[in-house]
Amino acid sequence: MSQEILEFLKNRTSAPRLEAPAPDGELLRDLFQAAFRVPDHARLRPWRFLCVSGDKRRDLGELMLDSLLQRDPLADAAQREKARSAPLRAPLVVVTIASPVEHAKVPACEQRWSAACATHALLLAAESQGFAGVWRTGEAAFDRQLMTALGLADTESIVGFLYLGTRIGMARSAPEVAFEDKVTLW
Repeated sequence: MSQEILEFLKNRTSAPRLEAPAPDGELLRDLFQAAFRVPDHARLRPWRFLCVSGDKRRDLGELMLDSLLQRDPLADAAQREKARSAPLRAPLVVVTIASPVEHAKVPACEQRWSAACATHALLLAAESQGFAGVWRTGEAAFDRQLMTALGLADTESIVGFLYLGTRIGMARSAPEVAFEDKVTLW
């Protein structure tokens, strides 16, 4: 079994084209339980998630459009449509949120890294159950106006938009990364 897990991790790729179904119900709860097991110094649980599906994706799209127009009032029609339709790329969009707390030994940056780990763990858990996804950010992820509209506190930030569903088409292979290029044995 451990070799199967390793091969799964070595071969996973993002899926930018998704369709229904997406994980839901008890399975979605189980996937989050896996995400909650990430490295988390002092067990602060410095993350939370906003699951957006169905017609609420259109509402999110309108907020993303507002975000774009705040940053770029001269955005053209194509840019506006791209922002508005972004959440419709998948049946489920999980907005992952870093929610750091004051702690003497755990700086906010480390808590944000834990939130990023939870995002990745959720993606891997979904993929382990036959779903697929892609983690995106873009300028909207760093837009305080959008964060406020989504109910984030001033101390919180968006880690990413995790698009989940069922892969359309075949997975594309990704080029291997040479061990020697990225790892130094000291």
